[in-house]
Amino acid sequence: MTAKLLFSAEDIAARVAEMGEEISAAYAGEPLVAVCVLKGAVHFFSDLTRAISREDMELDFVRLASYGLGTVSSREVKLTKDLECDVRGKHVLVVEDVVDSGHSLRFLLDVLTGRGARSVRVAALVNKTERREVEVPVAFAGFSLDSGFIVGYGLDHAERYRSLPSIYELLSV
Repeated sequence: MTAKLLFSAEDIAARVAEMGEEISAAYAGEPLVAVCVLKGAVHFFSDLTRAISREDMELDFVRLASYGLGTVSSREVKLTKDLECDVRGKHVLVVEDVVDSGHSLRFLLDVLTGRGARSVRVAALVNKTERREVEVPVAFAGFSLDSGFIVGYGLDHAERYRSLPSIYELLSV
């Protein structure tokens, strides 16, 4: 793998702590469900939910399929693992690794809104605008990028590189 370091493990930890404070303030005293989008967001979700000052926050998981083993969204999104909790009347914080084309996230936001969530907001580790085709609001962004294929800290290429502690731009495989 040839890659360029973009965000070190220390950069990520500092930004996640800041995001935890922002989110804690935004949802003070409100019912909150944090939803992890598997698999990519699992490291970020774990760190972020521990940084949010809430003992009563519900945690749940979804899995969407749109990329397969490629690097370009198929635009057809499927929910392959659904929530176990009821979001009706609750604030929902979707925790996503990277917002790229926007298709997967738009699909999920529509599903959650359709299920009666009181509000749905997004916390994304990386808000990447290069291939954005569908506008989606990112309320809490860890880092912003214009371009590049990124791996590490949960982000993968064909299921590889997820366990790297930092985020890299993948230059060649």
